[in-house]
Amino acid sequence: MSVPQPPEPIPGARLLFSLDPAVSHLNHGSFGAVPIGVQRAQQRLRDEMEANPLRFFTQGLVDRIAHTRRHLAGFLGADPDGSALVGNTTTGVAVVLQSLGLQPGDEVLSTDHGYGAVSLAIQRECRRTGAVSRVLPIPLAASDEQLVQIIREGLRPGRTRVLVVDQLTSATAKLFPTAAIVGVAREHGVPVLVDAAHAPGMLSTTVASIGADFWVGNLHKWAYAPRGTALLAVAPQWRDRIEPLVVSWEQESGFPARVEWQATLDYTSWLAAPAGLFTLRSLGVDRVRSHNAALAAYGQRVVADALGVPPAQLPDPGGPEVSLRLIPLPAGMAATIDAARALQARIGERLAAEVAVMSWNGRGWLRLTGQVYNTADEYEQLAARLPALLAQR
Repeated sequence: MSVPQPPEPIPGARLLFSLDPAVSHLNHGSFGAVPIGVQRAQQRLRDEMEANPLRFFTQGLVDRIAHTRRHLAGFLGADPDGSALVGNTTTGVAVVLQSLGLQPGDEVLSTDHGYGAVSLAIQRECRRTGAVSRVLPIPLAASDEQLVQIIREGLRPGRTRVLVVDQLTSATAKLFPTAAIVGVAREHGVPVLVDAAHAPGMLSTTVASIGADFWVGNLHKWAYAPRGTALLAVAPQWRDRIEPLVVSWEQESGFPARVEWQATLDYTSWLAAPAGLFTLRSLGVDRVRSHNAALAAYGQRVVADALGVPPAQLPDPGGPEVSLRLIPLPAGMAATIDAARALQARIGERLAAEVAVMSWNGRGWLRLTGQVYNTADEYEQLAARLPALLAQR
């Protein structure tokens, strides 16, 4: 099977970012990269804040946040009145979990593809309330139909208080059929919390079309917002029950203001987020999505071929817009989180290439991303040098 051709570069896209040109940045999925124009927009807001802090925080800031929320929610296809801005997906998950009113004997159901910090949040809330965490194992190669069936059989109506699933998994770069999962859970009366950390900007699926009880996604990864910008969307029947992690002056205003207002938080990342969407729209949303997915697929095959991994062993992400791709590492390599982190650091130091190395179910994986600032030769250079580094174990 031939290697897919890389997409044509988007002219001028690389110049929009302040990334170190001596490094290949092939891990956009972890922390994103903020375009220069968005950085400047946020700095102007910071300058405004520091010029007169009292005026900035006390005259119209709540309305400015609400206006920003409406803009971001509209882009994502979410109800602005049923959404709240939060710092990141992990924060949104924590807000939902502690608002559910879990009790001893209740069950929080998730899968073994879940993000580590989310799993830790589930465990902590279960310890605090006496609820039980149960994790469903799902094979990496499971089809959508198989995945939905595993979840259907795993639900325990009357006991499962919430199902936590990813829209696009971080550790395994697998697109879950979230709308179908929500449909099955609804048949059994189980609410669903969707971890959509990677969805905004990358995937075209709208929040409303998924129909989840709770959905939370980061805009600072694939939507070019400043870091610390995420949207939590909540179905109508749950909004009165959502409580913030910290009570502040907007508590009596109800959701979403009670969640958004956190006293002297630096709100400039949220207020500058529309500048990120402007950048994305200027480049062309569909153009960026197709470019990034095609480039990630090219990088996956080039590096996999260099490591001697047959195409049949490369995980299928499950959708044409996915800009995350996995490559299995040699058996026994990066099999633990600590070993994965050490290898990731070694690749960064010796090859000047920032990648993600994941450990999932006792197996090490290399995760690559595609972004408008990347070029095909960056993956080719990694492919040429990585085998020798891995041989130096």
